[in-house]
Amino acid sequence: MFELDKWQEILANISKNRLRTFLTGFSVAWGIFMLIVLLGAGNGLENGVKNQFSRDAINSVWLNAGKTANAYQGYQAGRDIKFTNEDYDLVNRNYKRAEHISARMHMWEISLFSYKNKYGNFNMKGVHPGMLFPEKINLIKGRFINDLDIKEVRKVACIGRKVVEELFKTEDPIGKEINISGILFKVVGVFYDDGGDQDNRRAYVPVSTTQRAFTGNNRIDQIVMSIDEKDIDNSEAITQELRTMLAARHHFDPNDKKAIFVWNNLSEYRKIIGLIAGITVFIWIIGIGTLIAGIVGVSNIMMIVVKERTVEIGIRKALGATPFSIVSLILQEAVFITSLFGYIGLILGIFLLEAFKKYIPDSDFFRKPEVDLSVALYAMLLLVLAGLLAGFFPARKAASVQPIDALRGE
Repeated sequence: MFELDKWQEILANISKNRLRTFLTGFSVAWGIFMLIVLLGAGNGLENGVKNQFSRDAINSVWLNAGKTANAYQGYQAGRDIKFTNEDYDLVNRNYKRAEHISARMHMWEISLFSYKNKYGNFNMKGVHPGMLFPEKINLIKGRFINDLDIKEVRKVACIGRKVVEELFKTEDPIGKEINISGILFKVVGVFYDDGGDQDNRRAYVPVSTTQRAFTGNNRIDQIVMSIDEKDIDNSEAITQELRTMLAARHHFDPNDKKAIFVWNNLSEYRKIIGLIAGITVFIWIIGIGTLIAGIVGVSNIMMIVVKERTVEIGIRKALGATPFSIVSLILQEAVFITSLFGYIGLILGIFLLEAFKKYIPDSDFFRKPEVDLSVALYAMLLLVLAGLLAGFFPARKAASVQPIDALRGE
């Protein structure tokens, strides 16, 4: 019954000072609200970055020819570096760290596909079988390009899900022939790519067929591979090894980063995730700082409460109330105010994130802003601890009140 009386007293005191309690609690609610919203925004940024990197294998490396920036061994700066089949053969033959490797040709000018009386604009890539892994191509049915297709210069194609939907509708495309810019290719496989609709509006054909049928030369645009190293330090070393290997063939400075552009997916992913981790720490610092401001406000209010009720506390102690009962009364009121308004701020923050996730479409670098259950539980624990901290000093002051001094002060 004593505990019930204590809570009635707490509620009566809050009701008596509603405006003061609201203004104090608002600062706590605002602090936890901002913490949840900022954490959700940080997660949205992280989800967007992970989505971007998920389009290709994390351990993939992409080599693109560029233009020399430095003069080297008698060669002038500004030379265009052009990849050929020999560059692919050099890397494929000598670079043992690569798990899967492929050349790639971007046939941007090849866009008109047709099947019977249906037409559509898509894109075609000339590749080797190893492209299946760095590109993270998911086969739905049939097969991908194989070594025999390359060797025999076969006119075969593995087409994306969107190509099937627009040209074949519900008809099974395997074994059918599609017309790509006036040349018939037999469909041997259907794939799905997590990269989005653009990557699924694509047909992969043998690089040898692409060169013979469309370009008439041995040029390639990219060399792509997946590597077996997961450590970031080795990953950086791999980048330099590849640049050095190709520099010897094309006679440019191995340190000339403009001659060969090397995109190391693993290295870039680690850098960005590290940046996001730093942002998350910064968010926690801002959120906790804002929350501390609210806690100081609650603590100041509780100090005022103790001062206002000094006589009452003195009478309680004169009648036999223990210091623990006095301390628990102040602490419970502080924890109640902090937890109540903090919970309101927490719910409002989660509600805002859910509304944002529902009504604002995902973008390339910002997707699904949310906080998981563990963060919400940690936030509630933080609120309870904040309430205890806010009430500690006022409670200690209340416990030290001497009955005779309190009555004399009155």
